[in-house]
Amino acid sequence: MEKIRSSNLLWAFAAVLIVGFYTVDMPTNNASVLSLPDFSSDKKVTQSEKAPSRTIGELNDAIVEIADKSKQAVVTVKVTQKVEARPSPLSQFFGNPRQEPREYQRRGHGSGVIVSKDGYILTNNHVVENASEIEVTLFNDKSADAEIIGTDPLTDIAVIKIDKSDLNVIKLGSSKDLRVGEMVLAIGSPLEANLAHSVSMGIVSAKGRSIGILQQSGGYENFIQTDAAINPGNSGGPLVNMDGELVGVNSAIASRSGGSDGIGFAVPADIAKRVMKSIIENGRVVRGFLGITSGGEVDATMARALDLEKAYGVIVSTVREDGPADEAGLQEDDIILTINGEPIRSWGSFRTTVATSSPGTEIELGINRGGSEKTVTVTLGELPTDLANNMQPQERSQDIQKKLGFSVEDLTPRIAQELELGQNQDGVVVTQISRQSEAYQQGLQRGFVITEVDRQEISNVRDFNRAMNQLVEEGKDVVLLRVITPGGNSQLIAFEL
Repeated sequence: MEKIRSSNLLWAFAAVLIVGFYTVDMPTNNASVLSLPDFSSDKKVTQSEKAPSRTIGELNDAIVEIADKSKQAVVTVKVTQKVEARPSPLSQFFGNPRQEPREYQRRGHGSGVIVSKDGYILTNNHVVENASEIEVTLFNDKSADAEIIGTDPLTDIAVIKIDKSDLNVIKLGSSKDLRVGEMVLAIGSPLEANLAHSVSMGIVSAKGRSIGILQQSGGYENFIQTDAAINPGNSGGPLVNMDGELVGVNSAIASRSGGSDGIGFAVPADIAKRVMKSIIENGRVVRGFLGITSGGEVDATMARALDLEKAYGVIVSTVREDGPADEAGLQEDDIILTINGEPIRSWGSFRTTVATSSPGTEIELGINRGGSEKTVTVTLGELPTDLANNMQPQERSQDIQKKLGFSVEDLTPRIAQELELGQNQDGVVVTQISRQSEAYQQGLQRGFVITEVDRQEISNVRDFNRAMNQLVEEGKDVVLLRVITPGGNSQLIAFEL
């Protein structure tokens, strides 16, 4: 009986879907409720003589056609990286200090999508990062070596190129008008290269998502969220709408299992297109610049405190002198409510919109100043070189650690226990150090936990890098560290940069 009841429910659900399709092109009145036949009456229901303009079969055929055409422009990106095999920091704290790292080759793969007949391919930065060799496999199984034209870690976009012509390409769409609920396809090489051109289908489940993987290193996030299955290996592949257009570049997943849990993220096509154009035309990414700093976001509590009717927007903290915002008349404590008519939900989304726009772009800002609302038009400038350099924290951190002659990692509770320290101990642990470095000569060793840099307390690697970069920028030539040795003894170590 239970099986029969479930079967009846499925048929009822299918019937509602079919009715929905049948009524797509029918004229409507002011009512928003779908009218169904009254099956409780004795009226005889007759089938329409006119065939419906859309059927499930036609929809299915359309999706098949979109998938077939789109996947011909999708490639598998095979990457070879040269990597140093470093001993585990846990196993080496009290091990052989002379053990040296070895170099080996690591191979991986991702996906990409051809966007021009002469061989330009969009993919993710993290797919080709630190690659020594890149090989692209096309839809026809032919392979070609690829070169990196440019990368942008701050948006996770990269442009590579193969020496081929008359290639199948995908049409570049716009993500601006993409709606939550739209059906989309994700195409790529999930999990293994031999699963290339796998197609999954879902909907756009959210827009404007910020998940922290780029922002924690100063990057820009405005992800499209989808429940189309995205797995490791799909990175760099296209998110395609029902017009067969690229609307996003698949980039990340949120997962407890390591595979698809139905929450995937794609870089919007509008951002990817601007980054690609800038890389190809300028050899680098040129970013828009407004010239303000944030004084906080407007939530419900802040809105009440400022007597605002709308609980969104960002507060201007400082205005850079002679910058675009200054020239347009923006002032400290202005509350920016909208950009180009769209409400500003967070500082992160606002700075992403600005930074991924081209210099010279005019934007309209809706602001509240002292209780009065007005619109200000600002022409964006180009992000100054000094600020642009500061937006590459990962690269700068690698440079500074190379200069110091040692590397550090976050102190986890497990490592703290191994070092006989309290599990709540903050700091960073020295995992590798050169015996030729000045720091080593002054007594710093593997397994030491650094808790202060130049009298500034640090809790993690990000704090450490920020403090060290600050010393370099200030021109200091001596570093003072407070460290805790295995067992819990505290001491100071000073060395020259």
